[in-house]
Amino acid sequence: MAKLLIIDDDRSMLDLLRVHLNAVGHAVRTAPDAADGIRAILAEAPDLILSDINMPYLDGMELLRALRSDQATQRIPVIFLTGRVDDDTLVKAGELGADDFLTKPIQVEDLLASIDKVLKRSYPDADPRPRN
Repeated sequence: MAKLLIIDDDRSMLDLLRVHLNAVGHAVRTAPDAADGIRAILAEAPDLILSDINMPYLDGMELLRALRSDQATQRIPVIFLTGRVDDDTLVKAGELGADDFLTKPIQVEDLLASIDKVLKRSYPDADPRPRN
């Protein structure tokens, strides 16, 4: 089982993702914005972060920049989940070190495949994926 943190200011998106990811065995925590997300990360580092880009206070890009600049959090994989699909956003996300990028509306199968791929790549000697 992987410890996931979902950061999104859309409460219905948080609830929907939590239900689907819990159902396949992941331990899921949520945060309604990047500031709360940072506090959650510092309290207990997740295996992987799923984050929206457009959020109040700090956006997802600023969150990723902060994570990558701190030795304690720089290796935590981040998958962006967003409605923004312009080339500039994709390029910036890649330059900052996003591990994957999915556009909303998100298909559950695509999300699970992305999580699995990123976890395998990020933790090659361990397997934090859910057990059946």
